[in-house]
Amino acid sequence: MSRTYVVTGSASGIGKATRELLLERGERVIGVDIRDADVTVDLSTAEGRSTLVEKVTELSGGVVDAVLAIAGLATPTAKTAAVNYFGTVATLEGLRPLLAKSPAPRAVAVSSMASLFPPDDALLAALLAGNETEALARAVVLEAGGPEQGGLIYGTTKRALALWIRRHAATAEWAGASIPLNGVAPGVVETPMTADLIATAQQREQLTQMVPMPLNGIFEPRAVAYLLAWLSSEENAHLCGQIVFIDGGSDVVIRGDSTW
Repeated sequence: MSRTYVVTGSASGIGKATRELLLERGERVIGVDIRDADVTVDLSTAEGRSTLVEKVTELSGGVVDAVLAIAGLATPTAKTAAVNYFGTVATLEGLRPLLAKSPAPRAVAVSSMASLFPPDDALLAALLAGNETEALARAVVLEAGGPEQGGLIYGTTKRALALWIRRHAATAEWAGASIPLNGVAPGVVETPMTADLIATAQQREQLTQMVPMPLNGIFEPRAVAYLLAWLSSEENAHLCGQIVFIDGGSDVVIRGDSTW
C-alpha cells in the first residue's frame, strides 16, 4: 500500500529528486514549493506556513505518513533564516497532528554539513529561542556586513535546525507519539542552489578545499533522495534525533574522532 508523503522544496534540487524517487516507487506525494507544486506557498511568511498546513490537510484527507522538510535557501539574506529555520520548524510542528494519525509516521528535515562551521552566536541564540523578530533583525545586520558576515547566516540556520531536532526528537510529542524525527546533513550537492558556487573548475576547487569530500567529491541530489526515502520509510522504526551526514567524508575530515 502506498504512503502519503509531504515534500517541501519539491520543485528543484534535493526536493525534486526526492519527489521523483518516491513517485517512481508508487508513493503519493504532496509537493510544496513557491512554484510548480501541489501547494504553492512562501515558507518565509506566517501566512505561507499556515496555508501549508491548511492545504496539506485538505489534500491528504487529514493524514500523512511522512513529512520531508527539504525547502531551504543558501543566500546571505534574512530570508534564508526565515525559511531554513522558522519555515522548517513550522512545517514539522504544523503537520505533526497529521503524522500522529498514521500507523507508521516519519519526519525528516534537511540540515547541512555547514552546520559544522562556526555560527553567529547572536543569530543562533535568537533562532533557538524561537524569536523570529530578533533573529531576522540580526540576520539583516549580518546581510549588511558584506559577504563574510552574510555567509554566516546559512550555516547558523542549519546548526540551529540540527539542534532543534536533537532537542525535540525524544520528547512526548515526537518519540512519545511514535514519530521518528531525524535530519540529514548533505555536503556540496549539484543543485540550482549551488550552481553559482560551482560554475567553474576554479570555483569547484576552492569550495572543495573549504568542504573536503574525499569520497567522490560533489554529488547529485538523487544520492540524498535515497537516504531521505529510507529515513521516511517504515523500515526506519528506531532512529531518533539523528543528523546523518551524507557529505563524502567532510564531517570525518573536520571533526575526526568526535561524534558530536
